[in-house]
Amino acid sequence: MADIQGSYDDLFIAVPQALSTMLDEGDAGASVAVFVDGEPVVDVWGGFTDADHTHPWQRDTITNVWSVTKTMTSLCALILVDRGELDLDAPVGHYWPGFARAGKEKVLVRHLLAHTAGLPDWDGPIEDLYDWPSATARLEAQTPQWEPGGAAGYHSLTQGFLVGEVVRRITDVSLGEFFAREVAGPLDADFHIGLSAEDDHRVALTIPPTGQDEDYTASAPGGTAPDTGAARVRVRDGNGVAWRRAEIPAASGYGNARSVALVQSVMARGGALGGTRLLSPAGCELARQEQFRGEDRRLGMPVRWGLGYGLFDTGIGWGGWGGSLVVVDPDHRMAVAYVTHQMREPANDQRGMELLMSAYDGLQGLEP
Repeated sequence: MADIQGSYDDLFIAVPQALSTMLDEGDAGASVAVFVDGEPVVDVWGGFTDADHTHPWQRDTITNVWSVTKTMTSLCALILVDRGELDLDAPVGHYWPGFARAGKEKVLVRHLLAHTAGLPDWDGPIEDLYDWPSATARLEAQTPQWEPGGAAGYHSLTQGFLVGEVVRRITDVSLGEFFAREVAGPLDADFHIGLSAEDDHRVALTIPPTGQDEDYTASAPGGTAPDTGAARVRVRDGNGVAWRRAEIPAASGYGNARSVALVQSVMARGGALGGTRLLSPAGCELARQEQFRGEDRRLGMPVRWGLGYGLFDTGIGWGGWGGSLVVVDPDHRMAVAYVTHQMREPANDQRGMELLMSAYDGLQGLEP
C-alpha cells in the first residue's frame, strides 16, 4: 500500500486507508483532513507532487483547489453580512454603482452568492482574468441571461469577481487581502487567494486525467450542460504563474486539506475557532438558507444552493475541478477536506465522497 504521512485518530483509520488505495490506483498525490469540534482527528498526506513520482508530497505542499475557493470567498461575504456592512437583499448596484445597468438593476447580493444572478459565463479572454479592473468592467457590461433570482446556473469563474468586487467596495481592500487579514491570519491557515512567489516551490501543479494533456478543459459533472461558447480554462492556464499571482476568487485558491478544513471548521462551530470568532451562530446559519432547488443550467444536474455554499442533506460545502472537496456538517461539528492535484474525469470521480463517508464511519465511533 502507498505510504501515508501525518497523524490520525485510530477511529478514523478508514480515511488514510482510502487515500492509500487512491494512490495505489494511480493518483499522484493528495492530502486529507478531518476536523471535529475544531480539532484535527485526521491530517494526512501522501504520494508525489509531480506526474513522474519523483518529488514526495510534503506536509506543507499546497495546490490549486479550484472551486473549493468559492467557500472561502463566500465566508468573507458572510462575515460582512454578519457585521451589518453587507445587506443580502440590497441591489448589487448599491455597493457597486457601475454594475446597475444592462438589465442588472434588480440583481441582489444574495443572487451573487446563490448562482442565480444570470451572469454565469466568462465571455472574455483568459488573460483578462488576471486583471481585476478588466474583469469587473467586463461583468459591468454583461446582460443577465435570465430574470435574476428566477433560475440558477453555476457561475464558475464570474462569481468570485462579482462577490469580490462587492467586498472590495465595502472594505477598500481586495478579496484576497481581506481573506488574508480577517480569516487566514487570525486562524493561522495556510490558504492563499493570490499566491506570492515565495510560495511557488511548495506548489504541486495540476495533473490532467489519464490520457489527457494540459489542454484539458472543464466539463459539467453530468455532461449535459449546454455549450455556450464561453471561454474555458485549460489545465495549462491554471498551472501558469499568472494564474497563481492573480486573485480569481472563484477558482485560484491555494492550500492543502489541513488549511481548508481549518478555515471551514469555523462554519462547523458556530463561527468561532481557537479563541477567534469570525461569525455569530446566526451568521453561520445563513449559509444553510436554501436559495434555489432544481436543475442548474450550467451544471446540467439537480442542485441546492444556499448562500455561497452547496447544500448536501444537513451539510454545506463545494468541490473543485479535478476532485478537491470540502464538506461541513454543523450538526456534527465536523469539517472534511480532500485536496488533490490529480484530476480524474468528473463522471468517474467519487474520491471526495468516498473519503467523506470514511470520515462519517469514524465519527460514529466518537459519538456516545
